[in-house]
Amino acid sequence: MPRNSFMTIKLFPLSLRNSLDLSPFIKLCFLFAISIFLFDGTAKASSQTEAIFLDDRTPIMHAWPAVTILPDPQKNLQIDDILKSAGKFEAPKTAYATLGMRTDAVWLHIPFSVSPESNGVWVFDAEYPVINNLDIYLVANNTVIEKKTLGNLQPQQSRPINSRTLSYGFRLNPGSNYDMYLRVENTGAMILPITLSKPAEFHAKALDEQMLQGLLTGLAVCLLVYSLAQWITLREHLFVKYAILIFGGLLFTLLQFGVGSQYIWHGNPWMELHAGGLSALIAATGSFLFIEQALAGPDMKPWLSRLMMIGASLTTFFAFCFSFDWINVNTVTAIVGTLGLTPALLGMAPAFKKARRGESVGIYFLIAWVIYFITTAIMVEVIKGRIGVNFWTMHSFQLGATIDMLAFMRVLGLRTKALQTAVIHARSERDNMRSLAHTDPLTGLPNRRSLNAAISEAIKHAKSEKILAVYMLDLDGFKQVNDQYGHDVGDELLIAVAARLRNNLRDSDIVSRLGGDEFVVMSSDLHNTREAQELGEKLLRAFNYAFVLSEQTCRVGLTIGFALAPLDGHDCNSLLKRADAAMYAGKQGGKNCVLRGEASEGLD
Repeated sequence: MPRNSFMTIKLFPLSLRNSLDLSPFIKLCFLFAISIFLFDGTAKASSQTEAIFLDDRTPIMHAWPAVTILPDPQKNLQIDDILKSAGKFEAPKTAYATLGMRTDAVWLHIPFSVSPESNGVWVFDAEYPVINNLDIYLVANNTVIEKKTLGNLQPQQSRPINSRTLSYGFRLNPGSNYDMYLRVENTGAMILPITLSKPAEFHAKALDEQMLQGLLTGLAVCLLVYSLAQWITLREHLFVKYAILIFGGLLFTLLQFGVGSQYIWHGNPWMELHAGGLSALIAATGSFLFIEQALAGPDMKPWLSRLMMIGASLTTFFAFCFSFDWINVNTVTAIVGTLGLTPALLGMAPAFKKARRGESVGIYFLIAWVIYFITTAIMVEVIKGRIGVNFWTMHSFQLGATIDMLAFMRVLGLRTKALQTAVIHARSERDNMRSLAHTDPLTGLPNRRSLNAAISEAIKHAKSEKILAVYMLDLDGFKQVNDQYGHDVGDELLIAVAARLRNNLRDSDIVSRLGGDEFVVMSSDLHNTREAQELGEKLLRAFNYAFVLSEQTCRVGLTIGFALAPLDGHDCNSLLKRADAAMYAGKQGGKNCVLRGEASEGLD
């Protein structure tokens, strides 16, 4: 069966984190005990079999208090036999409005009388749509006056009333007494919440249920479409696994509440007989796949992952076999009973470990499973005839499945966010590695590798009217500062030098540190040699001012050598060599100067 959940989850995580020292199984048992207590009043067999009195002032009457039953193990009793066996009918020993799982046919007897003031128009309604065959015999004075056959295997267009339930309108004589005999046969549970109501009340109740089913089904469809769209867009497989899980639950709801027969497959016998088993197997497949990936990590042991994948393969295989009737519904029931809870049980330990560490994914999984176990247990008990039928028990599994869908959507969001965070972290690490490979770690300036690439690219665009200048800079007096104040002050000074150089250049210019106290400046799109000389002198003047550091004030100067492209060279190495030679010439000539290394110096 499907599995899914949410609730007011935003209120839960903090309190759960503080209470996770308790076993989740204790909490599960506690909540289950509360649910059994709440529904215990409906779990007792009906003992009153007085005839129903139909009065227009009471527009809806529940038939179960008047029901008596007669089993038909051989499925061969006819209405004439039943009329002769009226004294053999007994009150059902099961819970309210359910006969549990049965393989035989069962006859129900409902006696009723009609008020003399009634207009005689009433509607019979069996509110559980998944009944294969329901024969209705209306008897007056021990004579059958009307017969109607209903069932979910009938085409929708042949039903007396086009509704999602098994309903039938009839006209009675005011002041008369009647007996209604029902022959029920079903491959699944015999859940029989039968009412006799006035048409207006019937339509109002049907409309309320239709609105509820529209809201819950619409929510499931929206989540299904959203998850598929996200899968197509992001190619994240967790979304399609969630979609499989949602589809199984959606298919079960469409069958269980008659919406599928009414609007989608219109009473198609194959769908009516197979949708239940297929929905359970599809949901189980989605659960195996979704839980395995959503809890992936160090907490999910490799053997657990393998078991999850084996389970998904088995449920897929059994769904295929059931589709071709190679296995029957009883076999599917046994399979689902064995494998249905397996994904949750296998994922319990990893989820609990995550929850103990305060991880939201684990907390949401535990909340979803507690709700799933409780609502599933209630529905199973209704099917077995041990808990009575009312609005909450009939809808318990559907409401629990809706809460689970929202909880798992939250898990999906958290998992996706974690994957996105991991991707961002990986990109950051990649960028950091790239930065380390291309930048100077102290100053953050481009290193020699990055500089060479930049100069080689800029040379391609250098022309006589768009000159490229490469400056080699060496600090004057840096060694003395480093020796006197230490390497920390020296490093701080180099950082300050890098900042001053940048502040005196255009945004398009590049400053690079080669190592030690050597820097290189690259400036492109200069108009002539005079402009290149002036830029060098500007940098020289910028070092006329002292550097105010955190603890010291220091002075250093510059010696600059530069070369121009295309005038002095046509490649990176030749330009750097000429600029370096000019800089050393300036050092030997007295420092604090700007010299050009021209092509005529023979350094090619």
